[in-house]
Amino acid sequence: MNNEFPKVKHKVIDGHLHIEAWTNSNGENFIGCFDEYKRNMGISALNLAALPSGYGADVTSNIMCAVYKLVDETTYAHGGLLYDQYPLGESLPEGMDFVTQLNELMEIGFDGVKMLEGKPTLNKKVGKNLLHKEYDKFFAEAEKQGTHILFHVNDPKEFWDKDKVSQDTIDHGWFYGDGTFATHEELYRQAYAILEKHPKLCVTFAHFFFKSETPEDLVELFEKYPNVAVDLTPGWEMYISFYENKEYYKNFFTKYSKRIELGTDSSFPSKTESFMWLMDRVYRYVSCDDVVKAFDDRYESGLNLPQNAIEDIVCGNFERRVGKAPKKINKDALVAYHNKYKHLMTEGDIQRVDELFEKYL
Repeated sequence: MNNEFPKVKHKVIDGHLHIEAWTNSNGENFIGCFDEYKRNMGISALNLAALPSGYGADVTSNIMCAVYKLVDETTYAHGGLLYDQYPLGESLPEGMDFVTQLNELMEIGFDGVKMLEGKPTLNKKVGKNLLHKEYDKFFAEAEKQGTHILFHVNDPKEFWDKDKVSQDTIDHGWFYGDGTFATHEELYRQAYAILEKHPKLCVTFAHFFFKSETPEDLVELFEKYPNVAVDLTPGWEMYISFYENKEYYKNFFTKYSKRIELGTDSSFPSKTESFMWLMDRVYRYVSCDDVVKAFDDRYESGLNLPQNAIEDIVCGNFERRVGKAPKKINKDALVAYHNKYKHLMTEGDIQRVDELFEKYL
C-alpha cells in the first residue's frame, strides 16, 4: 500500500461513488477496484450511486450496483431513475412512472435514489424542470416512505460565466452560459420549491449544494428542513472556499456536524489510487490538522474537528439517514427488473449482466 494514504482511524462510509464502465483499461472489473479501495484504506462501507439516465449506462449501472451489494453485503447503493425517451413527455409509459420505479428499486434492495436531474446537462436533456408532475409524485412518495435521495442540483456559478469558466470545464461540456441551459438561479428555485412542497423529504445535496461561498443559505435550510443534509464530495472550488475561511468553517462543521456527510464522488474506471487520494484528502480535512498537498495543488491543513463531529460526518449521519446496515438484495426482484428493462440495454450489456447473474445469483 502507498504510505501516502494511511488507513482511516474511524469507522468510515464513503457515501458517494459511481460505476461508469464494466472494466478499466487493464481489463479489470469494478468489483476488484472497490475491494482494493476498501481494504487499502480501511473503509467500513461504500455507497454506490448509480448514474441516472443521460449517461448511457442507466439500467446497467443500477444492476452493477446491485450485484456489488451481493458480492459485498456491507455495501449500500442508490439507484437511478430511467427514461424511455428524451425529452421527457408529459407522462411516462404505463409501468415506468417514477413512483413505480421507486418501488421497484426499493423491492430490489436499494437503499435510496440517486438523482442527477438537477445537473444542467441532464436537466437540459430531459427537457422538463424538477417541478414536472412525474417528479412531484415521486418526491411525494419518497417523502412518505422516508426514502433517502442523493441529489445533484446545480453546478458552480462560474460555469455560467464565459469570463470565469476554465477551458477544462468547457472541454467537459459544462459551460452553461449560451442560453440553452436553465440558469443557476432557476435550478435553485426549483430545488427550494420541492422542499417547500415536501418539507420532510430526506435529501442529501451533493457537493455541499454548491453553497461554499454562501453557507448562510445552508444555515437557513438546516433550520427550516429537518431532513436536509449536504455532502463533502469535491468540487475543488468548495474546498478553496473552505481553506480561505478556515475558522468559520471549523465552527460551521462543528455546529452542523449532523447535517454533513462524507463522500468522494470517485468513479470507476478511475485507478484505485485516485479513489484513495480523494478519500485521504476529504477524510483528513475533517479529522486532523495534517498539512497535505490537496485541491488546486495547495498545501493546506485540516480542521481537526471534535471527535463527535468527525464521527457524525464520516459515518454516523449516513447510518442515521440511510440505515445502520444495507438492505439485502432480492434476487428475484433484480432478475425481474433486468427482464423488464432489457429493451433499454445494448446486446453487449445484456450479455455482461447475464454473465454476472450466472456468477453471483
